[in-house]
Amino acid sequence: MTRAPILFRVDAGPHPGWEHLSRCLVLAAAMQRRRRPAYFLSQLGPGSLGLAVKRAGNDWLDADSPAGTPEDLEETVQEVRRLRPAAVVVDAPEAADGYLEALRHTGALVVSLDSLAAVRFPSRLIVNPLLGPGRESYEFAPGAQLLLGARYALVRPEIRRQRPVRAQEPAQPFRAIVALGDDDPNAQAGALTKLLLNCPKVSRVDVLVRPYQRDLEALQELAASCPERLEVVSEPGEVPLRIARCHFAVTAGNAWALELACVGVPQLVVVQAEAHWPTAQRLEEEGAATCLGWHANVSAQTVRQAVADLLDDPLERQGMARCGRKLIDGRGPDRLVTALEVLMHPSRQVQVREAA
Repeated sequence: MTRAPILFRVDAGPHPGWEHLSRCLVLAAAMQRRRRPAYFLSQLGPGSLGLAVKRAGNDWLDADSPAGTPEDLEETVQEVRRLRPAAVVVDAPEAADGYLEALRHTGALVVSLDSLAAVRFPSRLIVNPLLGPGRESYEFAPGAQLLLGARYALVRPEIRRQRPVRAQEPAQPFRAIVALGDDDPNAQAGALTKLLLNCPKVSRVDVLVRPYQRDLEALQELAASCPERLEVVSEPGEVPLRIARCHFAVTAGNAWALELACVGVPQLVVVQAEAHWPTAQRLEEEGAATCLGWHANVSAQTVRQAVADLLDDPLERQGMARCGRKLIDGRGPDRLVTALEVLMHPSRQVQVREAA
């Protein structure tokens, strides 16, 4: 790779969560296909995540301070001057407008990955890979480009490749998956799994988690108690196969929910974070999912009834699958890379400087 690199400023761990890092890795993989190396300036927990970043073909720089702090700004500016990246991608809710403005003054193209719309963005490019909030919620500087919504969902290539495989519903008996995403802040995966195991028509449940899942050991103990009906899947290579074979999924309205919609998996959504409400509501409006509500208000009876209704209605499952595939086509990473390449083109940079 001989082109100018991309610098990602993102943290991952129990406090900030892991969703931000995961979507940055998807974007970095798409940039690599355009021969642009990626550097991750990150505080990672657990430390083994650094190896995962490197195995994906990226370079990892261990950050000394949490993202958004004055000390971190000084370190990030220093790395920008050293690496001379074509763009700096910031995916940190703690990064205020002053932080982003200081990065913009370095001359690098500043890109913000954000799904909260909580600050004013001086960035040149603002990307929301979820289904909300919309453009009217964002405050941004003149000349900024906004890429929001379903067309820019960051679907992993290995997941998108399952679209042709799951063009039709798999044969019964019914299989379910619990896929609450990179973060499970309320540790509900185990409770939802037990509810599904008690549903009469569900023959098997697969729980899709990351290797750093907080309650991974508890889930594995649960799986050991009924190995013929339950399995915990944490290896990335096994996840796409389970998605292709399932009949429905319980999700949280995050990026994993969009990936399952892309493949055509009917979903029951239990919202666990305020930032995921717009996505859950949009999926329900489009007919790709049924939103059961806020996690604290969803009862066991609600889940059991929703599962029974879904499994009793094959036309509803087919409709959800079609609507999900129509809404999310999985080409979001390619569209984002194309937009970045346009903004990073030398002629475009000259136009921006002349306009300024």
